[in-house]
Amino acid sequence: MDPYRLGLVATRTHYFQLVARLGSIRQASKALNVAPSSISRVIKQLEDELGTPLFERVRQRLKLTSAGELLLYHVRESYVDMNRAVTEINDLSGLRRGTITVATIESVARGILPEALAKFWDKHPEITVDIKVTSSQDVANAVGDGSCDLGIAFDVRVPRNARRLAAVSVPLGLVVPPGSRFAERKELKAFDISGERIILSDTSLSLSMSVEELFSGSMIEFSRRSRTNSIGLMIDLARRGMGAIMQTRVGVEQEVRNGELIFIPLRDPKLQPRRLMLMSRAKLEISDAASAFAASLNRAFEQMKT
Repeated sequence: MDPYRLGLVATRTHYFQLVARLGSIRQASKALNVAPSSISRVIKQLEDELGTPLFERVRQRLKLTSAGELLLYHVRESYVDMNRAVTEINDLSGLRRGTITVATIESVARGILPEALAKFWDKHPEITVDIKVTSSQDVANAVGDGSCDLGIAFDVRVPRNARRLAAVSVPLGLVVPPGSRFAERKELKAFDISGERIILSDTSLSLSMSVEELFSGSMIEFSRRSRTNSIGLMIDLARRGMGAIMQTRVGVEQEVRNGELIFIPLRDPKLQPRRLMLMSRAKLEISDAASAFAASLNRAFEQMKT
């Protein structure tokens, strides 16, 4: 459970570390659902009491000063210690109750996670699992800074304060409705989709990097129908026949099983499989409940390899 929610971390400390991580008071206000003026006032009070600025503005972003870097280091250390205490207290009750925090990407939240939760809650119905859906990099950051127990993300580096539990390579493909001209194909080359109307992910999703690598410097032209940061919207548009999407099978499992969509792997020398990774906080900082749920997720990863 988050130490801040338990009242074990001061509000000003929580605001400070969030502004430091996001580099923006406005972004922190959105994450906290608190007015920007309130956050600015708390940061200013903290700086006045410490007698030194903690941030400087560089190219429209807030950058930590040397004093800010020092304070952030100790704030993160205190978060780790507090999380460890909460974990040990939860462990006193074993797997009967407790709270797990999981950071994940949207495609996993649509596909892998619901089934894993169903199986886990069959055995451990009293354990709460809080889930945060965000970008792959923010997933890694949340596990690395100790604010989440577990994380599932694509194509990220494991943070220094975390460990990799499982990984699986998944191919990128074209997702189309049954009426598509590609419906009978077993696989596609990149040049096959020339002229196709494609619904693309925007740069906030790591998926866009894989697509850009595929088409950079190529003569292949396709019609961009839409660009969005929502995997769910991309899938709904594809189901309605409004365009094809480039995606892994992760997140479209249900639609493929139901015959609403067809997944066709893309084969191209320039296109590397995407790597889905399950990570956790350091071994000594993770509860028995989080370890048990990690084991359930690990089994889901193993099933993807078959």
